[in-house]
Amino acid sequence: MRIVAICTVILIPLLALGDDADMSPSILDVKKQHEAQFLKMAGVVSVGIGLDSDGNQAIVVGLDGSHPDTESSIPATLEGFPVVVQTIGSIRAQ
Repeated sequence: MRIVAICTVILIPLLALGDDADMSPSILDVKKQHEAQFLKMAGVVSVGIGLDSDGNQAIVVGLDGSHPDTESSIPATLEGFPVVVQTIGSIRAQ
């Protein structure tokens, strides 16, 4: 009886985890995965999560000004999530 209880306590949580390979990444996971790459690009001052023009969750890349080369190298989507590029100006700590 004790062995069954111990096995139940150990196995049920493991079975509940499931196979993570089948799960789609969240928008936060995708943002975290690509944020450093975006921030290395000329003019990129922020990477966040917001909404696109249709009200869907999107990864929002903020630029400090006009950077056509940077804008053209940012993909329209990342892992199924739309990417929105906005010119927000410089960011300064206060």
